[in-house]
Amino acid sequence: MADDLGDEWWETQPAGASSSPASDGEGGGDTGMTQQETAPVPALSKKTEQPKECFLIQPKETNEDATKTRKRKKKKITDVLAKSEPKPGTPEDLQKLMKDYYSSNRSVIELEELTLPDSCFLKANDLTHSLSSYLKEICPKWVKLRKNHSEKKSVLMLIICGSAIRALELIRSMTAFRGDSKVMKLFAKHIKIQEQVKLLEKRVVHLGVGTPGRIKELIKQGGLNLNPLKFLVFDWNWRDQKLRRMMDIPEIRKEVFEILEMGVLSLCKSESLKLGLF
Repeated sequence: MADDLGDEWWETQPAGASSSPASDGEGGGDTGMTQQETAPVPALSKKTEQPKECFLIQPKETNEDATKTRKRKKKKITDVLAKSEPKPGTPEDLQKLMKDYYSSNRSVIELEELTLPDSCFLKANDLTHSLSSYLKEICPKWVKLRKNHSEKKSVLMLIICGSAIRALELIRSMTAFRGDSKVMKLFAKHIKIQEQVKLLEKRVVHLGVGTPGRIKELIKQGGLNLNPLKFLVFDWNWRDQKLRRMMDIPEIRKEVFEILEMGVLSLCKSESLKLGLF
């Protein structure tokens, strides 16, 4: 105890008091009182340690609260899109998506080969057009073009969208443009692929509207020949209930790029095919 109180004991000794530990043991009156007075000092020291224990627990609670706060504040894509103004798609958007998609498994030279020439892009929809008005703008000579088309197992214009329901909406909304053109639904819902192959073999079709998954399968099976194709239009700007565009959905994006590699890229580079973003 004397060792623990060494510093305090020296500081509280009156002038002339003995500093010898021996006098401490003899029970000198003044010295004994001084030690008793200084005895509470360790107790005070212990008390001062109490807040330290509380302080060590506090960061845990703070971290947990911060984590909960971060979880609550985490925004979903729908929240972000709901607050942002819609921007029309541009050819650069498609080029960037292609580059990002292929960058992990293609060399620099291969990526350059995938780049589409600017000349293959038609004017993009600025969000002021209906489908009919947009198609009239990009293809003003449609009537003459469709009259000269006689090849089966092919279409002159292909419109790719994200779902069968959306495809039906587009077909209904393009009445003013299509006129007497033969339109075919190219999606999987309630329609077997064999039936679509047979229809394409039997009749001349001018317009095809469908999903990338079914269109890709038709090309694969030889039911749809892309060589006579003059216009390929992506339903680019439309958003579903979750505010996702067609190209925001990984599965659809993958199938679109697979179609591009099945002949579309080469047709674009030869300038026989034009791309539009509606």
